[in-house]
Amino acid sequence: MSARQRVDQQPGFVLHSYPYRETSLIVEVFSRDFGRIGLVAKGARRPMSQLRGVLMAFQPLLIDWSGGGEMKTLVRAEWLGGQPLLGGQALLCAYYANELLMRLMPREDSHPELHRAYGEALRALAANESQEVVLRRFELALLQELGYGLCLDADADGVPVRPDGHYAYIIEQGAVSLDEYGIDDPSVVSGKTLLDMACGDFRDAETLAQSKALMRRLIQHYLGGQVLQSRRVFTELFAFPGDPS
Repeated sequence: MSARQRVDQQPGFVLHSYPYRETSLIVEVFSRDFGRIGLVAKGARRPMSQLRGVLMAFQPLLIDWSGGGEMKTLVRAEWLGGQPLLGGQALLCAYYANELLMRLMPREDSHPELHRAYGEALRALAANESQEVVLRRFELALLQELGYGLCLDADADGVPVRPDGHYAYIIEQGAVSLDEYGIDDPSVVSGKTLLDMACGDFRDAETLAQSKALMRRLIQHYLGGQVLQSRRVFTELFAFPGDPS
């Protein structure tokens, strides 16, 4: 992005916001064409501000901003509608997705496909689709777009994964045949699970359980020790069966 630029009518979502000075907000936005952008929303906390009530998380917006440097100035935000409000577990799952984006996606790194996948995840959560399936698909899209994509249909040596095989998935290396790793290794997954994940097919209960464990290990690794507050809150409120990751 140039040192000084005006951007108009950019599709985006609010990921996070917090108070700034007496009447303003700092807003982290996930835009379609410019990635994650930090914006100063001047006067957004004033009672009569046109931005008040518009800068809602999980709602599609059209956003205008201007300026250079790390923080831009929000000029205008328009609510597009069409996205039902989220509640309960679905809302916490969406917060989890936002937290992943905030912690793993650098600013001003364009990811239009990830933006599309995020919008699809929000719509699926609002439609009461399986939350675990929605999150697994989003997590896979996130890692793929950020350059951490999993090779799921071939092992670390490039040999096609066998559906009836069992593999240890080694982070930053890939699937390794159990000829080299014991059956009790915690990273073991079936070949069927890996192939199902490659196709985005999570209908099988074993695939869903094993993919959840694998994605948790991978995300923990790439977070580098950062603790996800959404995971902690979800576990406290709904216990382990609904843990989003």
